[in-house]
Amino acid sequence: MAQTVLHKANTRGVADHGWLKSYQSFSFAGYYNPERIHFGALRVLNDDIVTGGMGFGEHPHDNMEIISIPLEGELQHKDSMGNVATIKAGEIQVMSAGTGIYHSEYNPDANHPAKFLQIWLFPNQRNVTPRYDQIVLDQTQSKNEFVQILSPNADDAGVWIYQNAWFNLATFEAGHSKAYPMHGKGNGLYVFVLEGELEVEGQKLETRDGFGVWDTDSVNIKAIGEAKFLLMEVPMEF
Repeated sequence: MAQTVLHKANTRGVADHGWLKSYQSFSFAGYYNPERIHFGALRVLNDDIVTGGMGFGEHPHDNMEIISIPLEGELQHKDSMGNVATIKAGEIQVMSAGTGIYHSEYNPDANHPAKFLQIWLFPNQRNVTPRYDQIVLDQTQSKNEFVQILSPNADDAGVWIYQNAWFNLATFEAGHSKAYPMHGKGNGLYVFVLEGELEVEGQKLETRDGFGVWDTDSVNIKAIGEAKFLLMEVPMEF
């Protein structure tokens, strides 16, 4: 029988630094919940809002796969590998921190906030050579489909990382349902609702709710109203 865990939006950790407001699905920095350390290889899921003209100063990472998905606005990125780039809504950025990197992120628009998901996954290889990539997501995909944006495979759709994980974005019309098939035995699926309402394996979810499912081969997802959501399939043991 499938195992599940529900994380309602209003139970997340909240950090308000003035220039940054961060809603944290898992323990992070000053937010600690021993029952919410990670979901399998998914270590961090932060829903961040960066005030216009502000940002994260240079800081280090190592041995972590770091994915940024802008939802609104844009961020300027600089890192110790020499990359200087701007990421915006409709794109995805990935860094394999490996042996160690430094980077900074800054909202260049003084008048509008930048909203993005910051996601960390434990890697399946340690101390790799650090790497950076970003791509523009395919906006031509039709509704009611799972659109892959990340995988373990460099020649597959989306970006790739050092972990047997698959991410999909989807927008479902009201009433549409579809089963998500797991890629690997022992994987779990974490569903994060960006907008709208879903029913996942009989559980009703609302905007910014998170729901994890594992010990199953597929997960049934139905939109109650039009809904946009992110699916993160990750190994539960790693």
